[in-house]
Amino acid sequence: MPTPRYKRVLLKISGEGFCREQGGGIDHDRLMSIAEQCRDVNALGVELGVVVGGGNFVRGQAMAQRGVGRATADYMGMLATVINALALMDALEAMGVVVRVQTAIHMADVAEPYIRRRAMRHLEKRRIVILAAGTGNPHFSTDTAAALRATEIGAEVLLKATKVDGVYSADPATSPDAQLYDALSYMDVIKRNLRVMDATAITLCRENDLPIVVFNLLVPGNVQRVICGERIGTFVASDEAIAKGR
Repeated sequence: MPTPRYKRVLLKISGEGFCREQGGGIDHDRLMSIAEQCRDVNALGVELGVVVGGGNFVRGQAMAQRGVGRATADYMGMLATVINALALMDALEAMGVVVRVQTAIHMADVAEPYIRRRAMRHLEKRRIVILAAGTGNPHFSTDTAAALRATEIGAEVLLKATKVDGVYSADPATSPDAQLYDALSYMDVIKRNLRVMDATAITLCRENDLPIVVFNLLVPGNVQRVICGERIGTFVASDEAIAKGR
């Protein structure tokens, strides 16, 4: 079996990762692909935390632009993430993987409340921990929730799973000449206004020296490849970490 480079990681999956292009809801094939990749990482002995988005059902910011109060819209988005978390939990359990879902908003009938020490204990016991409902507060994205949770649980890297191969200089869908970056510093991302994660999430990672790898989730096996140290996607870290190599 391949040798993992990291012992504990936090994987951020956007809501769009659960649905087809231009679609919504949960696509079964996409769900099973995500579950299989998480299962394979767990089989390596890696402690895996997963933060899920909810954009395949509700985007808080989009709802706010349509006239829904921002706080209400964001709470709607948080609830959407719980749907994805429960779907992923069910798919993993069907594969024989032990999973716990924790939510930042208390809903004891469907999931545990997020408690940092309990989450870390689950990880130590090789359980996958799916973290839903963002930070539990409006005005914060699930990217920021991922950076916060990764810092809290002591993850060695934040894996940002997307539908493209990494961070580009422009949108590759509309700009054929867009450049794919191999590595970027936190300040590069902020200064160039690159849409890797929102500025709050990038700043939080920078302050805690938490590296980020942005990669394509839609390629089967990519999560395991990143964790085992293959140079795919874009590495975002401090200048010092970039100089040492990935």
